Amino acid sequence: MIAKPFRIILWTAVSLLGALAVGLMAFQRGEPINALWLVIAGVCSFAVAYRFYSAWLMAKVLTVDGQRAPAAITRNDGKDFVPTSKWVVFGHHFAAIAGPGPLVGPVLAAQFGYLPGALWILVGATLGGGVHDSVVLFASMRRHGKSLGQMIREELNPVLGFIALISLLAIMIILLAVLGLVVVKALSESPWGLFTIAATIPLAFIMGAAIKSGKASVTQATVFGVIGLLAAVVGGKYLPPAWAAALTLQSTQLAWAIMIYGFCASVLPVWMLLAPRDYLSTYLKLGTVALLGMCIVVLAPPLQMPALTPFIHGGGFVVPGPVFPFVCITIACGAISGFHALIASGTTPKMLGSEHNIRLVGYGAMTVEMLVALMAIIAACALPPGEYFAINSPVDPNNYAAVAAQLHTINSYGPNYAISLERMQALASDLGEPHMIGKIGGAPTFAVGMAKMFSAIIPGKTALALWYHFAIMFEALFILTTLDAGTRVGRFILQDLLGEIVPGLRDTRSWFANILASGLLVSAWGYFLYQGALDPEGIAKSLWPIFGISNQLLAVIAFCFGTVMLIKMGKARYCWTTLLPLLVLTVATYSAGWLKLFSPKAAGFFPAIRKFEAQLAGGLEGPVRAAATTALRNARLDVAVTAGLLVLVTIILLGTAYECWRLLTKRKPSLLHESPYEVLR
Repeated sequence: MIAKPFRIILWTAVSLLGALAVGLMAFQRGEPINALWLVIAGVCSFAVAYRFYSAWLMAKVLTVDGQRAPAAITRNDGKDFVPTSKWVVFGHHFAAIAGPGPLVGPVLAAQFGYLPGALWILVGATLGGGVHDSVVLFASMRRHGKSLGQMIREELNPVLGFIALISLLAIMIILLAVLGLVVVKALSESPWGLFTIAATIPLAFIMGAAIKSGKASVTQATVFGVIGLLAAVVGGKYLPPAWAAALTLQSTQLAWAIMIYGFCASVLPVWMLLAPRDYLSTYLKLGTVALLGMCIVVLAPPLQMPALTPFIHGGGFVVPGPVFPFVCITIACGAISGFHALIASGTTPKMLGSEHNIRLVGYGAMTVEMLVALMAIIAACALPPGEYFAINSPVDPNNYAAVAAQLHTINSYGPNYAISLERMQALASDLGEPHMIGKIGGAPTFAVGMAKMFSAIIPGKTALALWYHFAIMFEALFILTTLDAGTRVGRFILQDLLGEIVPGLRDTRSWFANILASGLLVSAWGYFLYQGALDPEGIAKSLWPIFGISNQLLAVIAFCFGTVMLIKMGKARYCWTTLLPLLVLTVATYSAGWLKLFSPKAAGFFPAIRKFEAQLAGGLEGPVRAAATTALRNARLDVAVTAGLLVLVTIILLGTAYECWRLLTKRKPSLLHESPYEVLR
């Protein structure tokens, strides 16, 4: 045991070092700041938050009980409820929650400079995201692994629970469609990346069967899986021509493949495909992120992007609108993400074998994701600003006039943003790509940043191109593991709703109910995914603006539930732990929703509708008219979805306030709907 005085000195030093790093990030001007200061700030914040805040949260606020049998034990059915090693669950949970958010979101938010995104990640993850995930996971484990919508129905009231289920399902469909579309665009015509990801499926089947049969330990299965995964990563580069041709799929073909995979991952027993595959992919994720971290430490690159850019007041072409509230909407995973509530009340509570592990899986996985998000910011901000903005310019790279005008606009912001067409063409040649201008979406930017760092450590003639394509594959794998877990969780939510009509459909042990609900859910998000694959400038474009808003509205719903649960537990004095992030998210999300609906400076939907209506009234003909008609339809869809979600969540917010008032004034008894206490044997 380390002596108490030494521990005090140690943790005081860690805290002061972290504060120094944050101070330098915030106030240093003139010279580029070294990326190591962001790493130090992240590591120190992680260490202090996990050591003290998460321990206090578990002991005082939630009062976890290691002797209480959780849902995975009491309802073990060998299919959905399966007690699983805490490290396997950690791997599954981290793989499921760490989708595009910690990679793409921070890269897009780099438009505002490195400082806003870094501060939101550090504060949001430690004081908001970790609390959000832990509270929902704790509640579900004590309620037979029930979904967030079910728990709201029981702990608040049936009407709010029904509205919550509808809201969750609608948001889930949008989120899954966008996740699938990111994977489609990353793997389209990329046989190497598709081969590596496809290879994880048979590897997962073998690992799951070996562990389930008892013929192999988790360690042995892990060694086999990691070796197989590394072989697939290397082997993807040397595919025979016939294999490469067969795996060179178009967007629509990949869309169908992803729908089939999502259906299988939702229906098959969790031990067979979902858990081992996500656990396996976590090694590639964490290994790649660790390698990126080591590269950052060794190279200590300066952040060429300034702390704040001219776009903090709005007018940016990467993220429309001002830094607040849009930094909170653009960066979800990595700070606070409502999607995590669906995983924490979906697959994870049905697998975790002890409440003591909530701290590791719930809070720990969230703060590890925080570190991943910081790595993404560093990868983006280490690029020259002009290069960053050229990659993320919303222009057709084959329209030379538009490209020239866009580069002129970027250069107009000053010498720090200088970029030329020749420089971008050289970059594309080095990466083995036809062009790099107009590669919007965040994923290519992160891949370029990561490839440059890796090739600086491990150089070679074709190193930059190889590392770039490896990074694209890595990002697709990151996202796909969120899609499969999300589909399974969405199936649980849909079964809850269908159970209101036919009670038997709520039974997750029924193969018929599982297949029916999975088919309906995959058909819903698959429709939007397929339309995006057919017309990436149409329905796909309309999905992105509402992705961040809907995700954060999910977090608002989860914090509403957490606040009511704490009051019922007699922990009203600790409600600030959920109320503070609830208020921040509510203000940020509703502000962003209002701006996206009405503000021309934030690319608002209503201004877009008026613009396209005027264009159509002006007598457009041919393909131009068809494109304007499609854009008008998508803008109207944006309005309907965004406004509808805001109305539904407003009802939940008002209902939560009313329920809290009734509980605090003793007008309603504080009756918890937990499962019966059973001692863990």
